[in-house]
Amino acid sequence: MNVLVVKANNRPASEAVSSKMYETFMENIEGVNVTTYDVFAEDMPYLGQDLFNAFGKLESGEELTDIEQRILAAKQKAMDALTAADIVVFAFPLWNLTIPAKLQTFIDYVYQAGYTFKYDENGQAVQLMTDKKFVVLNARGGVYSTPEAAPMEMAANYIKNVAGGVFGMELIDEVIIEGHAGAPDQAEAIIAEGLEKVKAVAKELSAVLV
Repeated sequence: MNVLVVKANNRPASEAVSSKMYETFMENIEGVNVTTYDVFAEDMPYLGQDLFNAFGKLESGEELTDIEQRILAAKQKAMDALTAADIVVFAFPLWNLTIPAKLQTFIDYVYQAGYTFKYDENGQAVQLMTDKKFVVLNARGGVYSTPEAAPMEMAANYIKNVAGGVFGMELIDEVIIEGHAGAPDQAEAIIAEGLEKVKAVAKELSAVLV
């Protein structure tokens, strides 16, 4: 079994809870083939006209510019990583109510008709990744699990809507650490409890996949 961990925070674990969640997961997963795709370490030009220009030039046989070559290579690398994975673990923070831009770029690379989904003869979207599973490891300093704040949360919810809703992957586990910034006197306990849950996820995956 192949596990792909999409790491989406380049802050050190001593300062960023989602980075610590990633480290905790990696320290406790064993017996499986684990690959990390670090969105901040990869060369990932943002989705835009350069990609569409590259597609056109490929069809016409024209020479690609440097940026066009880079974005095609980056997109293919992300798709290859996802293709090879049986389980995808997303480790990421909530930044400004949503996901980091680099993680959005990874999603943009793989969010492709004919690859992660397709349209049937009636124009309805069909999920193409139903053989894969995913895990959400998310940290957010405020509390967004209340009915009042939940509609504002567009990070974990977005990943679940895309990976689960559009791609058809099965959500098998979710650990969210929240409120540590808003309650500094309780932060240590909140984070410790969350990291224990991350450990449990990794150990359960190890037991199931071995």
